[in-house]
Amino acid sequence: MKACNFCGNINFEKKFVQYIYKHNGQFLVVNNVPCEECKFCGEQYFKAEILKKIEKDFKEIYLYGKKTEKQVKVPVEEFVKL
Repeated sequence: MKACNFCGNINFEKKFVQYIYKHNGQFLVVNNVPCEECKFCGEQYFKAEILKKIEKDFKEIYLYGKKTEKQVKVPVEEFVKL
């Protein structure tokens, strides 16, 4: 039986979540990513093949110009200026 690495809980729930991949200041937001989430603390666990697929898609978008379904504009602020 597996346990959460953070809280030790053994109860997980299969979910589809939003995953944000970041590399060298560039982002990719991926919706409906399958994971297992700890029912106590909310820590999310992803299968390696899922994360590798997201990384591959990120590279195809940023290196090879693959078109995405949607793009969003995100405001950015430095905390000390708020």
